[in-house]
Amino acid sequence: MDALYPRLLVRDFPATVEFYRGVLDELFGVQPVKVIAEASYANWDLEGQAGLVLFGKSMIAGTVRTDSLPAEAPAQDKAMLVFKVADVDAATKTFEKFGAKLVTQPQDRPQWGPNLRTAHLRDPEGTLLELQSY
Repeated sequence: MDALYPRLLVRDFPATVEFYRGVLDELFGVQPVKVIAEASYANWDLEGQAGLVLFGKSMIAGTVRTDSLPAEAPAQDKAMLVFKVADVDAATKTFEKFGAKLVTQPQDRPQWGPNLRTAHLRDPEGTLLELQSY
């Protein structure tokens, strides 16, 4: 179960995939579980759970409405913590109760994956968080 994992938001998806493909293979013997170039998405599992996910920075910038900022603006996210939860709507309320700021309302995202529902928030330090269920 992928309860919590890092997702790096990258500009040069192909180069970054090749970098981590080489490093993770040589150090740990791990190959990506999937690489979906058209979606700018790749993930590696370690011991059956997500260990690292890469996602195109421009893909998430449109979602969290930072796409109007320059690509190198300090406000452009470079990483995101992803939480797999049973109920995105309930988890959103929990995160808000402890001080997270809502970025995108809970919503279904069939274009990202079957039965996927997400919400995006920021923790008190501004780190982008994604809550997801599928």
